[in-house]
Amino acid sequence: MEATTRDLRLNTKEVLSATRRGEDVIITYRGKRTARLVPIDEEPAKGRNPGFGMWADHQELGVDEQVRRFRQGRRFD
Repeated sequence: MEATTRDLRLNTKEVLSATRRGEDVIITYRGKRTARLVPIDEEPAKGRNPGFGMWADHQELGVDEQVRRFRQGRRFD
């Protein structure tokens, strides 16, 4: 199936229905193929989320201190 960016904006439900049926949807912008919308696998990825524990080896600061530093913002002098 091909859909324009306008079709995608105005008829999102129909375009997504096509992907649920297993179709690839080619998105065009000004008549040129720009992107492809493909269905995803229904099975969730097995295993642990790779984001969990990514700060486990940063023991020099506690969580509270780390959050305070993030919230401080950046100063440009």
